[in-house]
Amino acid sequence: MRITLRLVLSLMTVVAVVAISSAYLQERKEIARQRDELERRSRVLAQSLQETVEPLLEREASHSLQRLVERFGNRERLAGVAVYDSKGTAVAITSSLSAALPTPPSVVTKALESLTDGGQTAVVSGRNMHLFALPLSPREGRGQGALVIIHDAGFIDAQRAYIRKHAFFRVLVQLVLITMVTLLVVRWSIVGPIAEMTEWMKRLRSGEEAGPMPPPSAGIFAPMAKEVTTFAKHLVQARTAAEEEARLRDAAESVWTPERLKEHIRSRLGGRPLFLVSNREPYMHLRKGSRVEAIVPAGGLVTALEPVLRACGGVWIAHGAGEADWEVTDANGRLRVPPDDPSYTLRRVALTKEEENGYYYGLSNEGLWPLCHIAHTRPVFRPEDWSQYRAVNEKFANAVLEEIGDLDEPMVLIQDYHFALLPLLVKAQKPGARVGLFWHIPWPNPEAFGICPWRKEILQGMLGADMIGFHTQFHCNNFLDTVDRMLETRIDWEHFSVVKERHTTFVKPYPISISFPDAFPDVPTPTGPPDRAALLKELGVQARFLGVGVDRMDYTKGILERFRAIEHFLERYADYRGQFTFVQLGAPSRTHIKRYHDFLAEVQSEAERINWKFRARNWKPILYVEKHHSHKEILPFYRAADLCMVTSLHDGMNLVAKEFVASRDDEGGALILSHFAGASRELKDALIVNPYDVEQMADAIRFALEMGPEDRMRRMQRMRQALRENNVYRWAADLVADLSQIRLEAPKEGRPA
Repeated sequence: MRITLRLVLSLMTVVAVVAISSAYLQERKEIARQRDELERRSRVLAQSLQETVEPLLEREASHSLQRLVERFGNRERLAGVAVYDSKGTAVAITSSLSAALPTPPSVVTKALESLTDGGQTAVVSGRNMHLFALPLSPREGRGQGALVIIHDAGFIDAQRAYIRKHAFFRVLVQLVLITMVTLLVVRWSIVGPIAEMTEWMKRLRSGEEAGPMPPPSAGIFAPMAKEVTTFAKHLVQARTAAEEEARLRDAAESVWTPERLKEHIRSRLGGRPLFLVSNREPYMHLRKGSRVEAIVPAGGLVTALEPVLRACGGVWIAHGAGEADWEVTDANGRLRVPPDDPSYTLRRVALTKEEENGYYYGLSNEGLWPLCHIAHTRPVFRPEDWSQYRAVNEKFANAVLEEIGDLDEPMVLIQDYHFALLPLLVKAQKPGARVGLFWHIPWPNPEAFGICPWRKEILQGMLGADMIGFHTQFHCNNFLDTVDRMLETRIDWEHFSVVKERHTTFVKPYPISISFPDAFPDVPTPTGPPDRAALLKELGVQARFLGVGVDRMDYTKGILERFRAIEHFLERYADYRGQFTFVQLGAPSRTHIKRYHDFLAEVQSEAERINWKFRARNWKPILYVEKHHSHKEILPFYRAADLCMVTSLHDGMNLVAKEFVASRDDEGGALILSHFAGASRELKDALIVNPYDVEQMADAIRFALEMGPEDRMRRMQRMRQALRENNVYRWAADLVADLSQIRLEAPKEGRPA
């Protein structure tokens, strides 16, 4: 109430000051206009009488002059006329004014001396009069006489009073209206929204289902509403985590949550930040017209690691690849992210086109990627690519060391095959750092890896880490076998470690996962079941059953094999023609590389061929949608699908499988999963298939569509329980815990510890 009163009084004061000032200026302007008009009329009248008065004055015909001036007395505000000779003596004057003007007014003296006409306002007989003097024929430098026109100026005072009265009532009406409007605006735009927000927060605090934050009805509350929504989201997440923790503690179980991970890492690091290095950045800034927007790049690495940095904070060092990335950073390439709720620092590293082509598109994705995946695409090794790869790893090492500064025992987590040389480069300059390397893709057998020309340099760079993580034990074994064959080291198979020049590197499996149960933090919680018919209608088809595939368009994902399995399924089980549609959501990737460019054309051609083969009105067996999709766009397909196909030919983990399971809070849907994907080791209730076996995959599609509701629900429940127990927070906790427990040995001369 006090705020409202202060607001109203302030507005009333401002309005009153503005209105009074405006009225004052209007009054002055109007009075000046009236005086100018009166002087103009006096001049016209005086000039019209001048030709008559001058001869009479020259002949000293005072009686004729008196008769003349009497004729102009008391006419429409004209009070009278007076004629003065060169000495300032009244020769003739309107009789009603003769007593009031015993001496010549100053305007007469001025006219006689300066020979210029002019007017003035004076009080005559108790009334305001306007006197205008016009000099007559000059004589010896002085006027022969002066003709004076006298008007009653009282109407100007009346006009002034009218203006003031009108202004007073206008200000009064404005104040009343302003007060009423202000009270209404305060009620509708301030008091109302605050009351709604207060009630919403009260329900949230009491544990009731508060629903979404009511949208602010005034723009001034938008920033506060955004912050309140973020705060409430954190509160709900913390409460949910606490309830889940209490439930599992009661059942003698345990679950990892963001809050638990935060406390775990804080205790392990002693308050020091976590440094994470990856090629792909968690947020990319692009220009959309005149605006700069932040997007989340497609890829499992960002999906998995971003919740970890949100939970524990720190610094994420990555390649700044967005066209507007450097418009939003400081001079050192840093900015706080996420944009809506900053919780950690993103440090961007700039690369030239030559560096990016050689390090990323060249050695990383034309060399190491096909080498490690063994997906029947021949690796390409070029010396110039290797040169750029080394240069970029050195550039990232400098950025990491710059961020670390003088910290003691900083923890650095390096991600993936883009930075095989980085662990040794960091340890060489910072022996006290705890360096972990997580390899997100498979590791091949020694014979396959042996074709790499720089195999020893890559292995030595990796062994600079204190710990190397893979998704599966099988990949760990392959790596140890490779090191054993190609380098002079000691392999401790009991502890799964490599000792090289007094430095020990532990090699362990850490199956990465996703944030669960909040797997899609950037998407509002869906309300109600998905509308499958509406979803398909937007794509121009009708179908009873829906399958979905979500992939970065890569030849290792088994997309062509998937399409051929769908073709075989429709050939063998003709009843599903016109009934089953498979939607493939594909994000184009690495299109600069010829193999990827050709692969996109192959996928498009195969989809068109199969659609042509089974063509029908309002139905297609395959809908291939090639573009980058956000989680908001993908989630409805996950929730509406009868099945999801993940048919990787070789994959370290594949988080799409886990995303699909996480999205099915209705405990429906079936997952068809390649046994060449690391996720198959955890999601054992999926329908495990060999992607090269078209008949097996066709039968799996049929089984998924015809599976009983209870069997479908039990399978999904068990897979969701596996995700709950092994989410990304547990992955990060295990990784950090093991890395923090490693004993750092004294460095040998010239080598990292």
